[in-house]
Parts: sequence; C-alpha cells; structure tokens
Amino acid sequence: MYLEDFFGMIFVIGIVCAVLFLVVCLPLWLILHYSRSKRAHRILAREDREELQRLEDHAEELSERVDTLEKILDHSAPRWRRTHTERE
Repeated sequence: MYLEDFFGMIFVIGIVCAVLFLVVCLPLWLILHYSRSKRAHRILAREDREELQRLEDHAEELSERVDTLEKILDHSAPRWRRTHTERE
C-alpha cells in the first residue's frame, strides 16, 4: 500500500512539473528565442544590404570599364566582335 502511494505521488509531481513547464517555461523560452532571433536577423539584413549595395556599385564600375574597352576596341579594331564570335 505504501509503495502504491509513493508511486502515485511521484506520478502527480511529474504531471505538475510537466504542466508548469508547458504553461510557464516553454512559452517564455519560445518568446525569448524568437525575439533574439528576430533581432539578429535584422542586424544581418542591414549588413547584407550594405554589402549588396557595395557589390552593386562595384558591378556598375566594372560595367562602365567594359563599355569603355569595347568602344576602344570598336575604334581600333572594328572586326574584333566578329573574330570573337567566330572563335566560340
């Protein structure tokens, strides 16, 4: 009889702990986790935007250089485009 009461108390204590965890700890942990994750995502997004802007500026500079080189080649060697396409 004593053993059954002991296991019954252990079972009740386990259920109470599980309910407290589900009601208190789990929601608090989820709220803190996602708020921290959201903050980190915002920081990374800003850094990514800055990096993308820098890369876009660099790509525009390179595009201007290619255009300039093509103009120089068009003037100095007008058939360079045909020669280039024939090789491919």
